[in-house]
Order: sequence, then C-alpha cells, then structure tokens
Amino acid sequence: MPKMKSHSGARKTFKLTASGKIKRRKMNRSHILTSKTTKRKRRLRKSGLVSKPDSKKIKMLLL
Repeated sequence: MPKMKSHSGARKTFKLTASGKIKRRKMNRSHILTSKTTKRKRRLRKSGLVSKPDSKKIKMLLL
C-alpha cells in the first residue's frame, strides 16, 4: 500500500512548531486594507495558534 499524502492545502496554510503546536496566519489581512486602522493591521501581522480542539484535526491533515 502506498504512503498517505498530507493535505496540500493544510500543508501550505499551517506550520508545526518544535513543541507540537500549530501556527496559523490571522484572517482579514489580504485585501480592503484601506478601511482598517493601522493599529489593527499591525496586530494582524503576528501569527496565531490553532485552538486545542481544532489542532487534532489539522494534525491528521498534516501527517
């Protein structure tokens, strides 16, 4: 039986940290940035972490 492939969309979207947590990009930073305040855009630059219940599902897609 061949090896299982990881989900290509999830592979491009999420990254695993060394401790096993999953990093994600914050939403609302792709377009229509003129209506958003500078403070809001600056906070959206930082990456976030996936919540514990969702991380189990995403790990299955990545492995």
